Amino acid sequence: MLDLEGLALTPDEANVLQSPEVGGLILFSRNFEDPEQLRSLMQSIRSLRPDLLVAVDQEGGRVQRFREGFTRLPPMSVLGKRWLENPHRAIAQAHEIGWLMATELREYDIDISFAPVLDLDWGRSSVIGDRSFGQSTDAVIELAGGLMAGMHEAGMAATGKHFPGHGWVEADSHHELPVDERSFDEIEQQDLRPFDALIRRGLDGLMPAHVVYRQACSAPAGFSTFWLQQILRQRLHFDGVIFSDDLSMEGASLAGSYAERCDRALAAGCDMVLVCNHPDGAQEVLKHLQQHPVAVSHRLARMRARPARIPDQERLQQSRLLAAELIEEV
Repeated sequence: MLDLEGLALTPDEANVLQSPEVGGLILFSRNFEDPEQLRSLMQSIRSLRPDLLVAVDQEGGRVQRFREGFTRLPPMSVLGKRWLENPHRAIAQAHEIGWLMATELREYDIDISFAPVLDLDWGRSSVIGDRSFGQSTDAVIELAGGLMAGMHEAGMAATGKHFPGHGWVEADSHHELPVDERSFDEIEQQDLRPFDALIRRGLDGLMPAHVVYRQACSAPAGFSTFWLQQILRQRLHFDGVIFSDDLSMEGASLAGSYAERCDRALAAGCDMVLVCNHPDGAQEVLKHLQQHPVAVSHRLARMRARPARIPDQERLQQSRLLAAELIEEV
């Protein structure tokens, strides 16, 4: 899965997208100007690759790539605060926000938003912070479960991140390699619980963290057979898609060159590797895969969205009013 430079496909990008080794595309704010431009861009992408898995980070709060013409979504921490007042109401609201987010994206033929965030907010990580539903494992499980159910209702698969939990470490894995010094037992009893619970509820995809959990394994989770095979596949019985986090992040640099990062992520158990914001790195990985082919994961097709349906306009309006109400509490 790679990315694009701007608002429209260049001839070189169009050629790259037709490579069978490219299975996905992730869009960023630089690829969005307004809904009309996005529709045109998606039509040009689909004319070349109707099968391509198209993704975006549209969590809400700080992480919302499309804004003009889309509903402004709240950070998930607001739902966590509402959980403290009325858990059942907060879960229902999480469902509606998930449905709204997915419904708006499906109108433009975008398959997935990488959500929900399942990290606990320990008050330590600035990169997670208000993206989390909170520190309570029960709140994260129930609210993320509600958001996922809403996404599923709208025809969109859900991807939990950042396995097995990014909330404890202070370092930002975009810029350095964070190290979590806690024991495996501590992580299992706390941060791992939302992943376990959501997998049992039908979580479709998962993205591991570029974090080293030193007492469990010396490799970052996304390059670790311990985390991805022994824990995720075998102990938690997860049979969904594992996406690497962006291999251009500093937290991935420990694995070596971009080709080596790709190999290590795939060998550890990832179904698809992401290379974003680094065109040279993406080209290195593409050429490497062309020279050393790997079998396409049978799981990836599950992440394609169901055909978009015309939403109930009254419900859409009510969901947008709810989002605006939640935004006011930020």
